Amino acid sequence: MTRFSIVSALAAGISLSALLIAAQPGRAEEAAAIVKQPGEITFSGLAGAPQTAVLYGDPTKAALYVSRTKFPAGFKAMPHSHPDAQRTIVILSGTLYFANGDTWDETKLQPYGPGTFFTEPTGQPHFAWAKDGDVIAQISAIGPTGINPVKPK
Repeated sequence: MTRFSIVSALAAGISLSALLIAAQPGRAEEAAAIVKQPGEITFSGLAGAPQTAVLYGDPTKAALYVSRTKFPAGFKAMPHSHPDAQRTIVILSGTLYFANGDTWDETKLQPYGPGTFFTEPTGQPHFAWAKDGDVIAQISAIGPTGINPVKPK
């Protein structure tokens, strides 16, 4: 086999491997870098309610996703839980008052300001309040996601 043939065969093999990897579900996103500048991030949802922007992945699938949630000033998230695995949150702006528990209790709320990182264990009831103003939080988790309200006692 000539040197040219070996190089051609290697190049063809590498190209085929790249195509096979890119064709696998979820692998195409890993192959390309994703950059979203702040002005390119669009939140969707109803006015006066939390709005969401998905930055990476698909929260309805059993895979990694990253999203941002904007809580409007004064919004109270009553006790609820999420089915997501490995759910982590970083507060990007504002102060989120947060507590674990299945009953709303303002005395338990702790202020989580910008830069605060915390986790929400799968199925752990919690509640939150954007008491002082708008809050933007970045969420990373393994989906699918959802909100499971806690039934009042």
